[in-house]
Amino acid sequence: MPVPAKSASRRRLTQEELFPGARVVSLIIVALAALIAVAPLVYMVSLAFQSDAEVAGGRAVLWPEEIQWGNIARLFQAAPFGRFFLNSVLVAGLITCSHLLLAPVVAYAFAKFDFPGKSLMFILILSTMMIPFFVRMIPLYVWFSQIGWLDTYQGLVTPFLMSAFSIFLMRQFITGVPNELIEAGRVDGAGELRIYRSIVLPQTKPALVVLGLFTFVFQMNEFLWPLIVTKSNAMRTIPIGLSLFNRESFTLWNLTAMGSLMLFIPVCLLFVLTQRHIVQGIAMTGIK
Repeated sequence: MPVPAKSASRRRLTQEELFPGARVVSLIIVALAALIAVAPLVYMVSLAFQSDAEVAGGRAVLWPEEIQWGNIARLFQAAPFGRFFLNSVLVAGLITCSHLLLAPVVAYAFAKFDFPGKSLMFILILSTMMIPFFVRMIPLYVWFSQIGWLDTYQGLVTPFLMSAFSIFLMRQFITGVPNELIEAGRVDGAGELRIYRSIVLPQTKPALVVLGLFTFVFQMNEFLWPLIVTKSNAMRTIPIGLSLFNRESFTLWNLTAMGSLMLFIPVCLLFVLTQRHIVQGIAMTGIK
């Protein structure tokens, strides 16, 4: 059936028809944004494999004339970098495991149970997000010095075992788990622990992956607390260990970049392995 001329004239114009070249402009903007985001990383890789002469030459070298593979060995010779790496992974791993174990349990209680003071308690937990860590830092340091936890793993890990953000993120996701599934489990005679383990946790896998990655990355890059709570090289993490390459009159930027690259590699691999779950978790958490 032919379309009337009047209806055809009212056809909604596409973006390309309204703004010729809009697609090209959009692609250019995206390409520029990607270049700005990737350029520092590319230069860090280049700097990590430059010679001392190129670093101290006074001009930016986009790519070294000869790749200095020996900088990897120099990194471990100049400082106990293997120990720094082990400390960072161990501390970040312990804190991440704590968040993944405790945050979903607390979030499940706030999302699916009613009890006196529930709203007030949740508001109080969220209010802790507005308290800067600097406010808690001095009391924590004094307390840990009194109980002998300075320069120890428990001193590095304890202040970050739980966070309001983790509880909030998991609560937002668990709220969207259908109540019918939980009620069906109760009708079948399952206890709350069985319901949590068999019904709720499998539904929250994407959110757990997002929470685990965010926590691990944040703790791998934590600088201030390890700086003030550690004294010996045996307990320092990578961000603190990189400061050892700062000299009185110059800085070994190639070794600093190599250490930063070693810090970036495990985080990048973790992101690549969990990318699908991360995108799904962020999308679903935002919708809920």
